[in-house]
Amino acid sequence: MMPPPGAPVEELLVARFRGHARRLLWSALVLIAVCGAVAYFYGNLPAPYEDWMLLCAAAVVVLGLVVVPFLVWFSRTYTITTRRVIVRDGLGSRNRRELSHTRGYSISVRRGLIQRMWGAGTITLSNGVDAPLRLINVPNVNLVHETLADQIEVNQILAHRDAHSTGEPLTSR
Repeated sequence: MMPPPGAPVEELLVARFRGHARRLLWSALVLIAVCGAVAYFYGNLPAPYEDWMLLCAAAVVVLGLVVVPFLVWFSRTYTITTRRVIVRDGLGSRNRRELSHTRGYSISVRRGLIQRMWGAGTITLSNGVDAPLRLINVPNVNLVHETLADQIEVNQILAHRDAHSTGEPLTSR
């Protein structure tokens, strides 16, 4: 159902996702290796070392190589609505960038060999005025690309229709 000309269009959520979780593969392998090493060496350390030292070293490794990469991955979200694309990221301070579908933008997709194996890719959105907006390691990149192209088309049709129904010149939008 199309809204009547000139009526405000409700903003609906189309998709919300994070980058592909394949980046966490090495973190998972490190976690497994640390757990195995702690289980093997706990109680079997040479004389100058104690078990608490092993546990502290394991905690530092897990914190640095498992928890921090997970938090970085978890802190970046991509949201596609019927009006715009929103990228939020940051651990301590939050950064937010938006790009409106109505203004139109070019979509480029870059997929490396490993990204193709996992069905992921990097999408770059550029409107020619602002700095390009990069969606990094997007899962199901072809589906997201088609969705973005559809949203641009629908929003530009609605903007064109609304401009003609109100008598506004097209250049004012």
